Amino acid sequence: MPTSFASAQLALDLVGVFVFALSGGLVAVKKRFDLFGVLVLACAAALGGGIVRDLLIGDIPPVGISDWRLLTAAALGGLVTFLFHPGVERITRFVRVLDAAGLGAFAVAGSLKAVTTPGVSPVAAVLVGVITAVGGGVVRDVLAGQVPEVLRRELYAVPAMLGSVVVVVAAQLGSLQDWVLWTAAGVVFALRMLAVHLHLNAPTPLRSNPT
Repeated sequence: MPTSFASAQLALDLVGVFVFALSGGLVAVKKRFDLFGVLVLACAAALGGGIVRDLLIGDIPPVGISDWRLLTAAALGGLVTFLFHPGVERITRFVRVLDAAGLGAFAVAGSLKAVTTPGVSPVAAVLVGVITAVGGGVVRDVLAGQVPEVLRRELYAVPAMLGSVVVVVAAQLGSLQDWVLWTAAGVVFALRMLAVHLHLNAPTPLRSNPT
């Protein structure tokens, strides 16, 4: 990856890891998991998407298990939730805001790493960005024994896809700069919060009339 984007990549990854660790830890607390379970679910939510991203683009070993900074941020998020979960539960609405911020950070971080990796096509880079953003949440929900939120909540993957598209298009036009990355993350955040506020959902199958 070009040195000019390394700091932005790390910042985006750290933001995404910590806030998704909070969400993973909160799910574990609500399921009455013990300390180990809380940390496992927090780390799964925080690092799962990035690990899948790195496996898809051939970056071995994935930074999610090799970079102590990301591992520390994930563990810290889980520990904070375990120790202060009554307070975290009281600010569930704020955690949702953090989750939207993490979604934006991971979508941009994933697509950025993909477009700066030789041999990754633009379409694949968009898909990698989306998978990075939603993958950890899917792993978290599967481990917790519930339907992944991405399949049943307000628009989630769509904002991540749009953010990834912005990054990939900017890269194709030779206009990829730090301000573009943070703007793309902001767009994802804003769209996600708008979907939550207005209860915007993807179309669902029409119910058939009872006979």
